[in-house]
Amino acid sequence: MQKEVFLGLKAIPFLYDVSDQALYELASLAKKNTFPKHAFIFNEGDETNSLFILLSGKVRVFTCDEQGKEVTLLVQTPVSYFGELALLSQEPRSASVSTIENSCCAIIAQTDFKNWLIKQPNVAFGLIQDLAGTVRRLTDKVKQLALSNVYERTIQTLLEMSVEEDTVSVIHHRPTQQELANMVGASREMVNKIMKELTKGGYIVIQDDTLRIERRLPASW
Repeated sequence: MQKEVFLGLKAIPFLYDVSDQALYELASLAKKNTFPKHAFIFNEGDETNSLFILLSGKVRVFTCDEQGKEVTLLVQTPVSYFGELALLSQEPRSASVSTIENSCCAIIAQTDFKNWLIKQPNVAFGLIQDLAGTVRRLTDKVKQLALSNVYERTIQTLLEMSVEEDTVSVIHHRPTQQELANMVGASREMVNKIMKELTKGGYIVIQDDTLRIERRLPASW
């Protein structure tokens, strides 16, 4: 298990420059836990303070308003991490995380991480940079929800999730239409209509768990 956690930690950007010996030490502090499909890992407002490294599966990070309407902030696949704000704060969780499929996480407690960080002071700056990037991404997400229409938010989300492969933008582990609707703050029916039109126009091709953007997506619809 320690080797699996080590490889997960090695993929985290703010830990890129840490020695293998130090990463193995951090990995030894982790506890492994598995979660079934559609399980809550933690809820918004929970008083928990651990870092989670997603080793397998898929999770979504989301928040909801007083009426219970959910907005997905992020869908994460291996190897990624979440809950990092809790490493530097005693505040309750600012969002909820639930599994989309059976998932396995390595969990590192705040106290253990802080004690390890004392011996690796250079990591602190990288972590701050990482948190700043998270704040910027969430700020952009709020701007999209406030200033863009559903179509604009949908294509922006698709572009953000895609990676370039041989001059074509590809989304592996594509979200379902309901997941995409939650991410853009719209109904599944509206997103379904947009995706159908993009498919009909030859802009996107969906095959199994992959979505390919074959042509430049129209700026408006």
